[in-house]
Amino acid sequence: MCARNHAILLDVGRVLDETERRIAAVLMASPRASWRTVASVLGLSERTVVRRAAPLLHDGTLRPTAIRNPARFPRMIPMALRIRCRPSRIKAIAAGLARRPDTVWVDILGGGDEISSILFLDGPRARTSLLLRDLPATADVRSWDAYDLMKVFPAGFAWSAGLLPTGLFGSLAPILREPRDAPEIQPLDDALIDQLAANARASYGDLAARLATSASTVRRRLDVLVSAHMVRLACEVDLGLLGIHADALLWIATGPGRLEATGHQLSRHPQVRFAAATTGAANLLVALAAEDLGGLYVFLTETVGSIDDVRGLEVTRILSSVKRTGLMRPSEI
Repeated sequence: MCARNHAILLDVGRVLDETERRIAAVLMASPRASWRTVASVLGLSERTVVRRAAPLLHDGTLRPTAIRNPARFPRMIPMALRIRCRPSRIKAIAAGLARRPDTVWVDILGGGDEISSILFLDGPRARTSLLLRDLPATADVRSWDAYDLMKVFPAGFAWSAGLLPTGLFGSLAPILREPRDAPEIQPLDDALIDQLAANARASYGDLAARLATSASTVRRRLDVLVSAHMVRLACEVDLGLLGIHADALLWIATGPGRLEATGHQLSRHPQVRFAAATTGAANLLVALAAEDLGGLYVFLTETVGSIDDVRGLEVTRILSSVKRTGLMRPSEI
């Protein structure tokens, strides 16, 4: 276990103040942004930014990380799972799922007997092993549904909980720019991505020392990977600390002719942190982060309600998050 994943105790009911939230938003857009850049964007002094941000990084409130983009790795199979299991075993099953290196998200849903997970599987054999061996062999798993993610809408990655203007976030987030041609992956690249997953703010010098190469080589390969959208840099933060208390998954069925437009439209909404087109009866999965149940209701009635050709909708509240963006939550470490 890397040093920064030490046990973290967050104060129950704690909420980041306005300055801390804005700093978090900039790091969500650009996890490797220099303190000078963060200060310039927010109109604060560099000293203030360092004084407020450093403790949040040190105690794990903000967790800079990185994940591969499966759309740029042909072998990878991105999948959404819904697993129904015995309620008395749900925490243990979710924790076991979260310990798998191929799980990106693991959430316990509001009924207390269902788990939702996003996985990036290493090829067809890994997919077959999961569905025909691992899940059937897991005690107290009753049934499951598996859906391939056909397309992830990138605008959903440009999420700042509404704390930054869209234009400003877009200028900071490389994922919103047109990708360069995918490069040929070098042996160093996989090791570099793994190091960034542990700490996306590690300096070029630190990364070079761990990878036994030069800082200039690390900088060059990282620029290539990010500009080609091979890797997505991210910064995880507990949504409750941002004042978000109605976290939900929406399973939307829309007509095939409207799927592309609907996915793009919803992915650009400031409350949407993830949107993907999926296989299955519901062909659009949306992860929503609303301030409260009132905000969730408004999103459903006004935003979703105004979209043409919505043929079905299921809303599942997230009861507990076990893993996000490839990182186990502090209580599970």
